[in-house]
Amino acid sequence: MFGGYFDKEFKEPSRLFIKSLQKRKFSLLVSPILKAELLEAPEKVQKLLKVIPQEIILSIEISSESKRLRDQYLAEKIVNEKHMNDAHHIALAAVNDADIIVSWNFRHIVHYEKIRAFNAVNLREGYHVLDIYSPREVV
Repeated sequence: MFGGYFDKEFKEPSRLFIKSLQKRKFSLLVSPILKAELLEAPEKVQKLLKVIPQEIILSIEISSESKRLRDQYLAEKIVNEKHMNDAHHIALAAVNDADIIVSWNFRHIVHYEKIRAFNAVNLREGYHVLDIYSPREVV
């Protein structure tokens, strides 16, 4: 979601979503995977995390439970191993009881068939259904 902030096509909804975070309308779960992805992003994208109020940022950790669920997604071939981090984002959200995932990744995350498949595994494994949307849909 952060990369869209500076992208011509996704700029406006991304900025509105960041503003909603600044207004404390949501909490933001931040995992080591997200932090690593931000480190690979341009500096201006990295700085976006700093404009979000720290009190709404919840740090979550990778766990054996999130790895197991991620591996279930891979076993079901929802995504392949090349996109393991995308599966792990979903798993981390599920095991940490997130209500919603917000992403611009239309190929591996915000995709009708993928959402249904992720949630089928979640339900089978005892987790709740996740709502998965683009920033455009939540602002």
